Amino acid sequence: MQLIIEMVSGGHPGTESDRERKCRAYARAGIPACVLIDDHDGLGTVSVLTVPRPDEAAYADTHRVAYGIDITLPEGPAKGFTIGEEITGPPRNA
Repeated sequence: MQLIIEMVSGGHPGTESDRERKCRAYARAGIPACVLIDDHDGLGTVSVLTVPRPDEAAYADTHRVAYGIDITLPEGPAKGFTIGEEITGPPRNA
């Protein structure tokens, strides 16, 4: 597997699992890119995690943006794919 796209679940057990445990497992497996689409992080964020370090169960590079700000995948099979308003919707207001 070369890319994971994870929609973060609501509720404490779901968010913890999606943001932390699953990402550690993906890094440990050497998955080159992991994308988190997170409705439960403030007003919504997209995080792109790359450069897995399997021995540390972590990603060395993380980019996080608010909904409405484009982010482009720098690695993996979807390199160059942009996630923006078409996927997340416009920026949310408090």
